[in-house]
Amino acid sequence: MSNLTSIMTNVDSYKGSMFKQYPTGTEYVYSYIESRGGKYDRTLYTGIQAFNKKYLTPRITQAQIDFAEKVWTSHGMPFNREGWEYILNTHDGKLPVTIRSAREGLVIPTKNVLATIENTDPNCWWLTTWIETALLRAVWYPTTVATVSWHIKQVIAEYLNKSGDIAGLPFKLHDFGARGVSSAESAEIGGAAHAINFMGSDTIAIIPYLMEYYGADIGSIAYSIPAAEHSTITSWGREHEVDAYRNMVTQFGKKDAILAVVSDSYDIYKACEMWGTVLKDDVIKSGATVVIRPDSGDPVVVLPKMLKILADKFGTTTNAKGYKVLNNVRIIWGDGINAMSLQSILRTVVDVCGYSADNFAFGMGGGLLQQCDRDTQEFAMKCSAVGAREMIPAPWNPNVVIPDLVWRDVYKDPVTASNKASKRGRVTLWESGGEYKSQVEQPMTWTDKGVGPWVNALVEVFRDGEVMNEITFEEVRANSNK
Repeated sequence: MSNLTSIMTNVDSYKGSMFKQYPTGTEYVYSYIESRGGKYDRTLYTGIQAFNKKYLTPRITQAQIDFAEKVWTSHGMPFNREGWEYILNTHDGKLPVTIRSAREGLVIPTKNVLATIENTDPNCWWLTTWIETALLRAVWYPTTVATVSWHIKQVIAEYLNKSGDIAGLPFKLHDFGARGVSSAESAEIGGAAHAINFMGSDTIAIIPYLMEYYGADIGSIAYSIPAAEHSTITSWGREHEVDAYRNMVTQFGKKDAILAVVSDSYDIYKACEMWGTVLKDDVIKSGATVVIRPDSGDPVVVLPKMLKILADKFGTTTNAKGYKVLNNVRIIWGDGINAMSLQSILRTVVDVCGYSADNFAFGMGGGLLQQCDRDTQEFAMKCSAVGAREMIPAPWNPNVVIPDLVWRDVYKDPVTASNKASKRGRVTLWESGGEYKSQVEQPMTWTDKGVGPWVNALVEVFRDGEVMNEITFEEVRANSNK
């Protein structure tokens, strides 16, 4: 681990003084992560395994401790050198914490525990909340992206089931977000979260990322197709626009191939006329499907006009569900897509115009990977219990007191914001028949509904520097479809 990724500086500044703030005798601190609500009532949970592997498994070193001390003291903050050197010398630099987590890919109602963390060495009680900054970020961002993507998937699936072939669903929402995020790591993490739901992506960085952290098969992660951008069309000059389009068909058109051509650099409607007249024979003879991409305008206005031109020129086939399917060409819309705009588009082209959803794919960039924050799903990590050594009556003689570990509930309940009230105790996630509850004790069996006993849905994924119970990307995808 380099100084740039060290957990000793991957933290909010105020955490530096917290080792001096817990009550005397504190030995264990127990915290949990949840989505307290937000835009959607369910979240598709993901992200924790990659974080554990990248940031928590590398052992800390003396050189990193020395460097971190310089950083913290120059920052005007105390530094817990004794605590970090204890971890180095006693645990060989491995972090003495345990993390329990829901299985990645599961769609879980909000207000439920998704992960818990607790120190395993009583001398490292301060370590649990130290990791909060990085761990919470590692969960909220990919989970929020995956959640947005999953809910859009449900909208598209509804219209495909109504008007087309559901088998095409995995390629209906393409990731255009690599250039629109704040960092390369965001592209990897967010793009990988989206890939749980869909297999079309232009964020190629997710392939090595998912291979490294989730053991993904290189040939099953995500796919893309040859596609034009405005510069490769406009560089031919406006007078040679049709030649630019023909070149795309010549270069990439072959039997059963798919290629995408942005066609609104000048006039999308005239471009559709070109595709359906002077270029029609080229398209048909190639055996390829040409995906025409408009990149501007109001889609509920632009798409019906495009459909009319393309249907007049290429013709349509009526499928078994009574909806029209364009011959030889398709359309992808990738400008300003979000859950609401996509639903409006499908309502227009399917319900009003009578075209199958098979005709359309969508691209989503900043709206997918960047237009979300921790408040989108109201994510929080909170301490819910502390264990302290206290003098208590001995079980064999109440007149004798002995030191024992006593757990105390920890919670917040602000009178000005009841939605921010936190959970109490060593809370966990229970599951029974696809239902979830978050509480300390195991719920009662649902005998009246014939559902089996509640089981703890959290599994240990990290302990004392080692990743536990690894999950593959294929398993994550399978969980999202349960």
